[in-house]
Amino acid sequence: MMEPNERRTDQGDRWIKASKESVYQAMVDRHGLERWLPPSDMVGRMERFDPRPGGGYRMVLTYRGRGKGKATEGSDIVEAEFTDLVPGERVVQRVEFVADDPSFSGRMTMSWLLDAEHGGTRVTIRAENVPPGISRTDHEAGLASSLANLAAYVEADGAE
Repeated sequence: MMEPNERRTDQGDRWIKASKESVYQAMVDRHGLERWLPPSDMVGRMERFDPRPGGGYRMVLTYRGRGKGKATEGSDIVEAEFTDLVPGERVVQRVEFVADDPSFSGRMTMSWLLDAEHGGTRVTIRAENVPPGISRTDHEAGLASSLANLAAYVEADGAE
């Protein structure tokens, strides 16, 4: 178990057959985020969205079946603030889960980095300062699921 002041970083990456610009556009589009960001066992609904540094979003993530939510029995609520947006390069956000349980509290910094690679884009996500209540295994599986959803979204929807 981590000590209270210990900070954890989780990460994942995936090669996507799409340009950096197309991937970036999917990351700053309200409807795109609702479709690809939620892990495969969840559905997302955006309550507010302002894609600029200092802006952000509030998304409700609802489990499709049984799931233990942080905000309610079956849902998570994510509050995010965009801190750095560089078209075709990166999206950096400060993210908090709405939760009564202090083990889920705290702000994570989530950096989505885009690098041209072999005719596509290598997308790397780094989640820093992950709250200790979030299981590393579950979190990394969720990151991988979001990356797979992002790939399917930009590759199938012709976001090029």
